Amino acid sequence: MSPVLAGVLQMVALIAALALAYRPLGDYMAKVYSSDKHLRVEKWIYKGIGANPNTEMRWPAYLRGVLAFSAVSVLFLYLLQRFQGSLPGSLGFSSIDPDQAFNTAASFVSNTNWQSYYGEQAMGHVVQTGGLAVQNFLSASVGIAVAVALVRGFARSRTGELGNFWSDLVRGTVRILLPISVIAAIVLVACGAIQNFSGIHEVGQFTGGSQQWNGGAVASQEAIKELGTNGGGYFNANSAHPFENPNAFSNLFEIFLILLIPFALTRTFGRMVGSLKQGYAILATMVTIWIGFTALMMWTEFAHHGPAFDIAGGAMEGKETRFGVGASSIFAVATTLTSTGAVDSFHSSFTGLGGGITMLGMQLGEIAPGGTGSGLYGMLIMAIIAVFIAGLMVGRTPEYLGKKIGTREIKFAACYILITPALVLVFTAAAMALPTPGNSMTNSGAHGFSEILYAYTSASNNNGSAFAGLNADTQWFNSTLGLAMLLGRFLPMVFVLALAGSLAEQKPVPATAGTLRTEKPLFTGLLVGAILIITGLTYFPALALGPLAEGLAS
Repeated sequence: MSPVLAGVLQMVALIAALALAYRPLGDYMAKVYSSDKHLRVEKWIYKGIGANPNTEMRWPAYLRGVLAFSAVSVLFLYLLQRFQGSLPGSLGFSSIDPDQAFNTAASFVSNTNWQSYYGEQAMGHVVQTGGLAVQNFLSASVGIAVAVALVRGFARSRTGELGNFWSDLVRGTVRILLPISVIAAIVLVACGAIQNFSGIHEVGQFTGGSQQWNGGAVASQEAIKELGTNGGGYFNANSAHPFENPNAFSNLFEIFLILLIPFALTRTFGRMVGSLKQGYAILATMVTIWIGFTALMMWTEFAHHGPAFDIAGGAMEGKETRFGVGASSIFAVATTLTSTGAVDSFHSSFTGLGGGITMLGMQLGEIAPGGTGSGLYGMLIMAIIAVFIAGLMVGRTPEYLGKKIGTREIKFAACYILITPALVLVFTAAAMALPTPGNSMTNSGAHGFSEILYAYTSASNNNGSAFAGLNADTQWFNSTLGLAMLLGRFLPMVFVLALAGSLAEQKPVPATAGTLRTEKPLFTGLLVGAILIITGLTYFPALALGPLAEGLAS
């Protein structure tokens, strides 16, 4: 079987699996967030944290819950790392330096999971399982909660109430993420991923000599790492490591986990607003971009010219021979079009244009299908922008899902889409202008610029994957990337929740003959065009200096 055909068949199998899970999971999540009943274990949690799950919150209160919970999480994870050397199960590792501890705490709480450390050489069992793995669950649940709050803003009228943050947080963790993660972890263990708490031990090598390896609760962390679109690897090689990703089936299964919830949330959205067709329109937009990016990635990685590429069947540098070009291309697109950041190949070794595709995927806002929750609310923001553009074309007040998109709403949406580009471009410019960050660049020229641009794109969009070749474990990068992660995660949430509150206060507007039909293919095409044009106008100059220049020169 040719490598191209193998890649296409894997894509077909992945689409089929996602299609089978779409309806039951989407409907189940809609029931979870619409129910007024609480499980017994949930009641214990509410009692322990002192929260009343039945109290409705307006957007300022909901936002305070998000920010307060996340701030406490950052502090807890920072202190856990700083005191690691005194904790049991540390495997003899010392405490993490302050700048790196801040970077890691900001990274995992913001659902970015950027890692400037070697996992198997820095973090003991307590920090890995009690700190990083816990935040994999909680940060993902926070993202879903904010998305659900925005959906309620569309679904409700004449009230500013968006639900209860603590109830949404607990339900997302207990009823959705935990059960699926348990099943996924069992599947990964059956595939060969390790799950233990063994210490450091010597392992023999085929070429003679030995090296040290430590075990860990890898399968369970791998499951939520992918399901929650987190991305932080137990080992430095991430999902290219055989302990995390043993074979071709586990590789495809991990891609399935990455895409599962973000795609299914469009069904949840349609169910909660009372129109499944609206959910299908958002899904169609996501799928169009995802398939288009995957096809482009496969083309540039399979068709790159040169004798070495022809013999290897494609651009195999930096790719696992267990997976090949096709599976690596599918994984790379899935992880950068979501806020996952897990990698089964090194993106820095992709072709110039291939590396540009991974960057562009993040720069879209990671909305096709995006992260758990963040992809849905990012896509709904873009839908509002598209409706506004259409309204300008025909000279009437834009409406979306029965809500008028006025001056206030469009200001919130505009602020949302401007935040991450500002963070990416300002921090990249500063890093290129100052001498100290430049010393961390392994490569010069267009590829060196791409390393810096990729790093801040990944951090500001809460992706977490790295281009490789950049020494990011410095005070400058640990501090600025950590700041970019926090601002890129929580500033957009401010405008999402403010927009949700504004929409919930409105009364429904009846549809007329002049109302734009947002469930039709025409709107899907308009939405895809708006996403690509807005992103292109924002980032094209920077991309032209890096991956485009490198790709055209090769």
